Amino acid sequence: MTDLSTLELGTRVVVRSRIDGGFTDAVGFLRQTDATHCVIETKRGLVSIALDDIVAAKEVPPAPQPRSPRR
Repeated sequence: MTDLSTLELGTRVVVRSRIDGGFTDAVGFLRQTDATHCVIETKRGLVSIALDDIVAAKEVPPAPQPRSPRR
């Protein structure tokens, strides 16, 4: 697991965290970290995640470019 505090803000990451009944993933850009939380900017907006709930995190490459329309 990557220590999010060592990554530069703006790095694209995936973070898996515990929720009631299982796990969830947040994919986006690291916008903020402090001693207790991190903030990820996803396609749906900003997500604040408690560091204690994170089970895995890593840097990921840029999203693929959209495909051109079919003719």
